[in-house]
Amino acid sequence: MRRAIADGRLPVGSRLPATRVLAAELRVSRGVITEAYQRLTEDGQLAGRRRGGTVVVAAPVTAMAAATAGATGAVPSVHRAVTPFAAPPGPEIFDELRTAPARIDLSPGVPDLSAFPRASWLRAERAVLAGLASPELGYGDPRGTPALRLAVANWLARNRGIRADPDDVLIVSGTAQALGLIAQVLHRDGIREIAVEDPGSLGAQQHLRHWQQATPPVPVDEYGIRVDALRASGARAVLLTPAHQFPTGVVLDGARRRELMRWAADGGLIIEDDYDAEHRYDRAPAPALRSLLADQVCYAGSVSKLLAPALRVGWVLAPPHYRKALVDAKRFADLGNAALPQLVLARLMESGELERRLRLLRRRHRQRRDAMIAAIRDHLPGATVHGAAAGLHLTITFAPGACRGSDTDLAAAALARGVKVQPLSWHRQLPAAPGLVLGYAARTPGEIAEGVAVLGEALTGG
Repeated sequence: MRRAIADGRLPVGSRLPATRVLAAELRVSRGVITEAYQRLTEDGQLAGRRRGGTVVVAAPVTAMAAATAGATGAVPSVHRAVTPFAAPPGPEIFDELRTAPARIDLSPGVPDLSAFPRASWLRAERAVLAGLASPELGYGDPRGTPALRLAVANWLARNRGIRADPDDVLIVSGTAQALGLIAQVLHRDGIREIAVEDPGSLGAQQHLRHWQQATPPVPVDEYGIRVDALRASGARAVLLTPAHQFPTGVVLDGARRRELMRWAADGGLIIEDDYDAEHRYDRAPAPALRSLLADQVCYAGSVSKLLAPALRVGWVLAPPHYRKALVDAKRFADLGNAALPQLVLARLMESGELERRLRLLRRRHRQRRDAMIAAIRDHLPGATVHGAAAGLHLTITFAPGACRGSDTDLAAAALARGVKVQPLSWHRQLPAAPGLVLGYAARTPGEIAEGVAVLGEALTGG
């Protein structure tokens, strides 16, 4: 027990078994266990909490050594702070950035997590459990629960103009898993590269590359992806965010959509990530590509930006010739998502609660977006704002000479001042002007103003 406390296997707060229980498990006298607990208590490593039992109160020796070293200024190498901007981004870069300490986090892709409808979720969960038959707690359909597949089909019909049968819907663990499953299925079908927008999501590119897919870049301009460049790439599949392109915020315009439809009709496959489609403020919703060309579009969406990424719930609508292969890939990945969260989410969708939350969030996000634009105007006058009409983030670019050094240097300088952002170059494969990607949905207007002011100081070296 001393060794387990010292090396952290029994961390602070661990509740130890009752003396009678541990004596029976170890097949020793109960007095032996009582004596051991007593000695460790006298040494200050354990404490009795009456009905709370006996708990560990001593920190591991390794943690104490690190704290002592920090107090004397000698930080062991394993605890030395490493900026996530010190090297080109690797597979773990977003984990590193999430854990990097900062006063104000302006990372993109995060909704207002404080607005998660906890009370509504609990009511729905109680209602689901009250009516749940015991057999429903067993293994289910790897495609997802029938209730959620029906709710998603209805949601997409109301909000995205997509007509789909519930049997066409595959429930997955977020868009990330959707991309992984699609990449595996296409690889087995002989497709070894999936073209991506440039700039485009680094995270999406990493997922595709993990599953042995090359990701040739195709430029994006003010009208969306350049279909002429897509044709020239020779790729048979392309990943798009047409409703609100990440990170530029461009909406794929009508002429480009028609060009893209012709490209798909010639045998191309479109993977549509319906990123930020529901979050719009100053424009009408753009129709989903899936609603126009179902047989050549593999559509993916999730509730990560509607409710919370922690739910890990998304969906895929596949073209008919890939549907069975995707279901098989999901089956052998994890046998299907957890059923209880699916049933709760289905209840929130069908009750109208999710749409009510979305209307509330739009008003809140619009205020925060306006606060960020005002702060950029005040503190970053040389920056150009992109993608303000929708979404949960803005992208800014700098004119030549306005940003000393690289955008990665600027992001590192901001982090050193306590503000977390993403450099635009992370999401580029082709050379272009420096910029930053700034999320606003999860921060208050005051925090946003303060964070952008700090960016201004980092830009000028103040």
